[in-house]
Amino acid sequence: MSAEAFDVVVAGGGPAGSTAASLVAMQGHRVLLVEKEVLPRYRVGESLLPATVHGVCGLLGVTDELAATDFPVKRGATFQWGGRPEPWSFSFEASSRLTGPTSFAYQADRTRFDEILLNNAKRKGVVVREGCSVTAVVEEGDRVTGLRYTDSDGGEHEAGARYVIDATGRESPLFSGAGGTRDRTDSFRGLALSGYFGNGCKRLPEPHAGDGLSVAFDGGWFWYVPLFRGLTSVGAVVRPERAEQLQDDREEAFKALIAECPTVSDLLSEGMRVTAGKYGQLRISEDYAYRRTAFWRPGMVLVGDAACSLDPLFSSGVHLATYSALLAARSINSVLAGDLDEKTALTEFETRYRREFGAFSDLLTAFHRAGDEYPEPESFVDLAAGVSSGDAVLAPGGPVLPGGPAVSPDGLKWLPEAAR
Repeated sequence: MSAEAFDVVVAGGGPAGSTAASLVAMQGHRVLLVEKEVLPRYRVGESLLPATVHGVCGLLGVTDELAATDFPVKRGATFQWGGRPEPWSFSFEASSRLTGPTSFAYQADRTRFDEILLNNAKRKGVVVREGCSVTAVVEEGDRVTGLRYTDSDGGEHEAGARYVIDATGRESPLFSGAGGTRDRTDSFRGLALSGYFGNGCKRLPEPHAGDGLSVAFDGGWFWYVPLFRGLTSVGAVVRPERAEQLQDDREEAFKALIAECPTVSDLLSEGMRVTAGKYGQLRISEDYAYRRTAFWRPGMVLVGDAACSLDPLFSSGVHLATYSALLAARSINSVLAGDLDEKTALTEFETRYRREFGAFSDLLTAFHRAGDEYPEPESFVDLAAGVSSGDAVLAPGGPVLPGGPAVSPDGLKWLPEAAR
């Protein structure tokens, strides 16, 4: 087995892994990223938040690259949910933490978005190996000291590191190495059946044409997300008792679900489902919420869906992935620089990630249980935009709030207590 040594090894090349790897490499550390697939590859989950676009992506240096794409601009979100039948919307500009130039996000093609972040990691000096499957962490006593992986030819490799970051998502083969258990939240359990529709699909009236629409119906709820060149992502999230409906003929099941929801049916009345290429499949995915009881152990950190996951109603997936990666990178950079001890730094990471995850989880619980319409209070919009933490990196135009994270001027490390 061939062996190498790095400061940090990252498993997974999605938004969480690429972000963490880049932010550690930007401090001059030697980083290896191992990714099972070869990008570009398909992923669902297209709707981004301003905190990701202007905060994390600004720190990574890819905002201009995103602006040059044809991703639709997203200025808020629209819901048909709760007590009244009419749709209602909120706008990111209602948050005082977002200035005019930063009060929007994108409806992104994840195939291209993920590739932009991974290519950026390569430019930052990260050693990227695609087509390689991680198999296990290397341990010495209580500490993780590296990672084992297999390349596309079946060759086995071992990479030693001071830290291993698991960013391999829900199906991670590594997360158990951090200890603890995965606790599920039954209130969000269900199945999602999704596909894509081409030109002819209707858009919401301006200024909400680029917004995603979420519509509740008797069997669950639909997402309706406008993408590039007339493409639209449509998915139905149904409760577990409806799962059998999806198992036989997906095409007929999807048509039946759309027929149950007049709003989505009308929007799709002139659109045709895409049936070829990477957007041509009807895909089923399990929709459930969970969190690990342990987010780290000595030498190992879990980020993104490897640590916790939520119902996608508020499009929090990429935000939680990239923000947890930023928090983890700050902690690891602080330890590698000798500014903080490991326990202090990684406890900071876990505390802040749990707080951000918990805020979205609490909102989702209230939303699903009460089903009431929400007005546009600033605290609601702050959370929906991903800037409620007060982290100045996530809302570069907003105020630095009391009690917010104490970070170095470059945003890449925690400040030692003496420097705060």
